[in-house]
Amino acid sequence: MAAPTNGKKLVPEEEHPRKAFGLAAHDSSGLLSPFPFSRRNNGDTDVTIKILYCGICHSDLHSIKNEWKNTIYPIVAGHEIVGEIIEVGSDVKNFKLGDKAGVGCMVESCRSCPSCTTGFENYCPGMILTYNSVHPKDGTMTYGGYSDMIVVDQDFVVRIPENLPLDKAAPLLCAGITVYSPMKYHGLNAPGKHLGVVGLGGLGHVAVKFGKAFGMKVTVISSSPSKEKEAIERLGADAFLVSRSDEQMKAAVASMDGIIDTVSAAHPIPPLLSLLKPNGKMILVGAPEKPLEVPAFTLIFGGKNLSGSMIGGIKDTQEMIDFAGKHNVTADIELISADYVNRAIERLAKADVRYRFVIDIANTLKSNI
Repeated sequence: MAAPTNGKKLVPEEEHPRKAFGLAAHDSSGLLSPFPFSRRNNGDTDVTIKILYCGICHSDLHSIKNEWKNTIYPIVAGHEIVGEIIEVGSDVKNFKLGDKAGVGCMVESCRSCPSCTTGFENYCPGMILTYNSVHPKDGTMTYGGYSDMIVVDQDFVVRIPENLPLDKAAPLLCAGITVYSPMKYHGLNAPGKHLGVVGLGGLGHVAVKFGKAFGMKVTVISSSPSKEKEAIERLGADAFLVSRSDEQMKAAVASMDGIIDTVSAAHPIPPLLSLLKPNGKMILVGAPEKPLEVPAFTLIFGGKNLSGSMIGGIKDTQEMIDFAGKHNVTADIELISADYVNRAIERLAKADVRYRFVIDIANTLKSNI
């Protein structure tokens, strides 16, 4: 799907004098280089955020390399943004100067469709992404958090709890809400229930932490036996299953109330469904490129449920970050400088990160890098 234009004509950069600076990819090589550009002026309902940190999501990798065939170049990626509010519009009621704030995957929606009016802006057909979209307010391209500042309507900004370290909170604005929302809406947040988490990466490690914060029994399911110690000793999982072990998988049949599947690579689904109790639920938040193969009888026998979920609405995102603050849930990160980003992208493509790269924007993003 092409990036949405919403019938708006792209406005030339020179008509928007507010200077900004970031790192952009200009072609499908995905190589990021210094990029001066413009942001819109702060409107009546807008806040301007000085970006302090921005996480690197796997979606950024897909986007800068045009792997989803919808990229508009140049592209400034990044939708795990935290920073400090340095300007507020005259009609802004929710924020003040100096507030610590965050921006996730979207910066606008139509506000009138059934999804928007029920708090699910993330499913709005007119959702405007934080980057690689055309903003209806002024017709400019949206550029993301690999940059020094951003202007966003107050309704798409969340407040970051004071006790959360900003660098470790940044990935929660994508990875965190991506797992929190389905856990909430599918009842996988009840103490004592048994949650399976497939994959122990950027999404999976946060799902384990939220599961434990909810008081659940959490089992990590992975094809990599080497991750067992990490899952149990560092992240606090209760158990670990090697998905390639027929013996271990058989022993766990019909033991789980629900499963969050975070894996984006192709993998067999029926063996995972067998782990569910009758009427158990498995929610996909990873997005394999190839179609899934799910024989009907693997769902029919036992009344298994298979569904998907994509990020979450703004109200739920604020709820998630507040819950994270109350329970000290943060992402495990590798903090990097802006001049290391291209190397980080290479490592991310090889899954060589534990578990999220976060760019130290404020201290290292300079116009001469």
